[in-house]
Parts: sequence; C-alpha cells; structure tokens
Amino acid sequence: MVEQKFHKLEEILKEMETIVIAFSGGVDSTFLLKVAIDTLGRENVLAVTADSETYPLEELQEAKQLAEKLHARHEIIETSELNIPGYSENTANRCYFCKKSLFQHLIPIMKEQGYKNIAFGLIADDLGEHRPGTKAAREYNVRGPLQEADLYKSEIRELSQQMGLPTWDKPSFACLSSRITYGERITIEKLRRIDQSEQVIRATGIRQVRVRTHEDIARIEVEPGDMELLLTHHDEITAKLQEFGYTYVTMDLSGYKSGSMNKTLQKAGN
Repeated sequence: MVEQKFHKLEEILKEMETIVIAFSGGVDSTFLLKVAIDTLGRENVLAVTADSETYPLEELQEAKQLAEKLHARHEIIETSELNIPGYSENTANRCYFCKKSLFQHLIPIMKEQGYKNIAFGLIADDLGEHRPGTKAAREYNVRGPLQEADLYKSEIRELSQQMGLPTWDKPSFACLSSRITYGERITIEKLRRIDQSEQVIRATGIRQVRVRTHEDIARIEVEPGDMELLLTHHDEITAKLQEFGYTYVTMDLSGYKSGSMNKTLQKAGN
C-alpha cells in the first residue's frame, strides 16, 4: 500500500514537471523535496524557505543543512507575518493570512525562474484538522502532492527512514504563533519568549515540546514519557521561563497534542 502511494507521488511530480517547494525543513517538506529531486532532477526543483519572526533560528539553520545534504537548489526569502493585515489579531483563520502571504511571495519566484508549479507539505492527516491555509492554497493553485498521493505522516516517516533521511523521526513542527491562544494578540516579544522557553526545555533532552501561551501562563506540553524528565528539571525550567516573562509555569497532564489550541475553537463552535 505504501509503495503504491509512493509511486503515485512520483507520477504526480512527473506530471508537474518543474516545481517550487515551500521548504521548512520538517518531515514532510524534506521528504517531498527529496522525492522531487530524485524524480525530476535537481535543475527542475527549487526549495524556498521563508525566514520570519515565527520561524525559529534553529529550524532555519537545519533547513539550510538539509537542503545542502540533498544537493537542492535553495533560496531563503525574508517575510514578516506580523506585518500581514489580520495576522497579529490571532483569529481562527490566522493560518490563512500566513499561507496567502507565503504563496504571494513564491508566485513571482516561480514565474521569473520559469517553474510551472508551487507545492507545499500538505499531507493526508491535515484534511481532518483545522487548516485555514488550505483555502489559500486553493486560491493560488498551490498543490499538495503528498496529500494528493494520500500519504499520511506515519507513512512519510517510514519512507523517509527507508531513504535515509535524518528527518524521519524529527518531532513535528509548527510555527511559533500556534503556541498562542486564539484571540490573544501575537507580538514579537511573545514569539521570542516562546522560542527561548522551548530551547531551554529541549536542552534537557526533551525533543517534542510546546510552550502554549495564555497571557502570562506557560502551559508546557511534552510526551507522557518525558513528563518525569520535565519534573526533574522543574526548578531551572520555572526560573528561566519566569525570567523570560511568564508568571505561572505549568505542565499539561494530557501531554503533547498537535493543534491542541483548536480545542478552544471547538468549544466556541467555530
């Protein structure tokens, strides 16, 4: 089954011929980039990474290293989500504004350099979640080849491991704004505080972490198996996060869950 989906992905890419990929360096976009290069040839694939306030410096450096490892043509562009009208207000469709701006940056690159398509790392799992960015993709004819091939995250990890990609077991990543509860204004100070806080926690050996922000409360999500390690370092973590500006530092006993902020939308009926 997975092999059939992989071959379907190759056919989709062949039909696209030349492609600009929105490349974050995460599990999905790295896999897509690798398969695109193998299928279409390096000269027909361009990876573009958007460097912005919501993208941690560590992720940017890793994206550069991955692109180099894959011998990909790679460009980095400067963007600013906080300058996008409607983004900082942090409404339920925040991701729509972000993806719309990203695609508006990628379209001129595609046209000027003679590519035929733009793609991003949409996967089959995303169709059952709150993903306003997919609306922007439809509006700008941006494709999600992984989703079109019906590939799920677990399958992409499996195939990535088979291909020797170092991202096969990389923790899931989302922009820093996803840590701030809907309706609370997004600021550069909050984004930096979240980034610094998660760096502190990862330094203990915990790989998957989210510091969800509710005004002056930090709600830390880690995998259940990492909770004991988090508590072992609770004094230093609490001290650092309070130094960064949080008043209260808490651990969510439910553990890490992608998109957990969407629970507030479900309660509100959005």
